[in-house]
Amino acid sequence: MTQGKRYWVLGVAILIAGAVRLPFERQLTIDLHQEKLLSPKLEIGTGEKLGQTFYAVSLGGLRSLIATFMNLRAFGYFEKQQWADVVDSYDVIVDLAPRTKYYWDTGAWHMSSNASSYYLYESKLPPLRRKLLWKSYILAGRDFLERGIKNNPEHPLLYERLGQLLADPYRIKAFGDPSAAYEASYKSYMSAVDTGMARKFTKRASLYSLVRVQGREEESLKLLLEIKSELKNLPPTALAMHYVLEYHRDPEQPVIDLVDKVFPSRKLAYEILGRIWLRGTESLPMHGVARAIRLLELELGVAEEKSLLKRPLPPMMDPDDYFRN
Repeated sequence: MTQGKRYWVLGVAILIAGAVRLPFERQLTIDLHQEKLLSPKLEIGTGEKLGQTFYAVSLGGLRSLIATFMNLRAFGYFEKQQWADVVDSYDVIVDLAPRTKYYWDTGAWHMSSNASSYYLYESKLPPLRRKLLWKSYILAGRDFLERGIKNNPEHPLLYERLGQLLADPYRIKAFGDPSAAYEASYKSYMSAVDTGMARKFTKRASLYSLVRVQGREEESLKLLLEIKSELKNLPPTALAMHYVLEYHRDPEQPVIDLVDKVFPSRKLAYEILGRIWLRGTESLPMHGVARAIRLLELELGVAEEKSLLKRPLPPMMDPDDYFRN
């Protein structure tokens, strides 16, 4: 056999071997992606944003390193308040390192908190333009967290961050219907709980979102009693919600008996319910709170002119106030 013929036979053999191996290697790659042992391929848009660096990142193990440097550059954009560049940077960063929860968390924080707050006070733009930008960055932060959750569904952090954002009193108006936002917040917190790795506060946070959804009082009380069975002592806000939900279930029951059932003492009940009453702008339910305060003040000898019920409530933060002129 001539040397040229040997090369031809060798080439054919390599092609046949490659064709045989291709389906196995393709399936192996799919399996590694599904098990999250292999990072997904870079998107074309990512390559365009990275420029020449794209080829080095694609062919080498530099993705995490490049993501680190891009994160530092994004903070430079943040300091200069170049919000569009911040968003573009984090879109690339999470393409490079989709399993690094820190980048999803930080990117969402820049969008929903820093950028949105900037447009509350940016007076050089027309009010309507500022309002649209304020809302768009909050929604961008929500979308970013939801994308992060899809890439990291087994970890509680991003679920918790999404729950916090959806129930944030300073940003909830950006989501439209507050009840729907609180409902979504509750579900996100409970998704964090379902991972088995959530912080202890997370289930209580889900309760505080659920109690704000009208019509979900029975479910809220069931969740509260579940939390109570897991804790030795309920914190003040949870104690107040226990009273409120029990009162809602039966408004005809004797109020003082209910106070004695829920609180360790009547003096403590007055302090806790008083604080909740003065937080009335936070959208927590107030079923029976005024009745309890009135009766407790009579028992504790609080002068009528010093009644908590006569104090003006602090004004609720309304983003629209920042966009009127």
